[in-house]
Amino acid sequence: MDEFRRIALPGKGPEDVVVLPDGRLITGLDDGRLLAVDPSTDEVEVLADTAGHLLGLEAEPDGSILICDHDRGLLRLPAGQGRPTVLVDEIDGRPLRFASNAVAASDGTIYFTASSQRYTIDRWRSDIIEHSATGRLMSLSPDGTVAVLRDDLQFANGVVLAPDESYLLVAETGASRIARVWLTGDTAGESDVFVYGLPGYPDNLSVGSDGLIWCALATPRNSVLEGILKLPPRARRVLAKVPERLGPDPENSAWVLGIDFDGEIVHDVRLSGVDFAFVTSVAERDGVLYLGTIVDSALGVYRLP
Repeated sequence: MDEFRRIALPGKGPEDVVVLPDGRLITGLDDGRLLAVDPSTDEVEVLADTAGHLLGLEAEPDGSILICDHDRGLLRLPAGQGRPTVLVDEIDGRPLRFASNAVAASDGTIYFTASSQRYTIDRWRSDIIEHSATGRLMSLSPDGTVAVLRDDLQFANGVVLAPDESYLLVAETGASRIARVWLTGDTAGESDVFVYGLPGYPDNLSVGSDGLIWCALATPRNSVLEGILKLPPRARRVLAKVPERLGPDPENSAWVLGIDFDGEIVHDVRLSGVDFAFVTSVAERDGVLYLGTIVDSALGVYRLP
C-alpha cells in the first residue's frame, strides 16, 4: 500500500475528519481539542478546546464548525473564534449525551444524531449487544426549536443530506444499514432503508468531491455478535453487562465504501498491510481519502488508484 500514509496527531481518538475548502483537515480528539491539519506538511494547529470528547464535525459555508461533543452536546465554533458556543445541551429536560454527527441544510436547519440514550461512549459495545434501538435523529431550526425526528435507531451515527435536501441518510451502526428519512414531498416524515446488509458496521458518512456518499466501516460484521442480536431482548440485556474482555472482539481492518445516491456501491476499499484500523470516518477530496479512527493517534491518507 504505497499510496497509504499516516499523519501523527498530538492526542488520541480523531473520530471524524472533514476537508475544509482550503484543503486543510479538521479533526477532534477525545480530550476535547479541535485540530486543523495541513496534509501537505502534516502541520497541526489547535483551533479550540471544549474539555469534552469530540466526535462528529461539520464545516458550514460561513467558516463556522459544528461540533458533536459527547459530554457537552451540539456546539458551534464561529469562524475566526477560539471558543465554541453551545447550541443544544439538553433534550426534553435531559442532558444531551453521545451527540454523534451533524449536517447543516441550506435553510439553516441543523440535523444531528445521538447514538444511544442508554450508554455512553466508554460502553458503546454494550449498546450494540443490547441492540437498544435508542439512537436519535434530531433537528435544530434557525429559531432554536429542537425536534426529535427518530428515537428508535440502532446506534445512530453518521448523517448526510441528499443533494436536493429531500431526505437525510443516517448510518445505523448496530443494524449494518443506512436509513433514509424523508424531509419533503408526500413522504415527508416517513422512513425507509436506503442500504441494508452492509458487510461491516457503518460509522460516519460524508459526501465527497466526487458526489459519492463515503461510508466508514469500523469493523467487519462479527458472527458471534450477529448470533447475539438474534436472542430475545432480555438475554441481550444480560449479555450487555458482561465485561468487555469477555465479549466479541472487533476485527482489525481499514475499510470504506463509496456509495452513489441510488444506493449502489461504487468503491469497496479495504486496505491490507497498513498500520491503521477501526476506521470511524472518511472524507474524500480529488481522489484522496482521509481516514479517522477512535483507537489511534493519527489520521490515515490514501490515494485511490
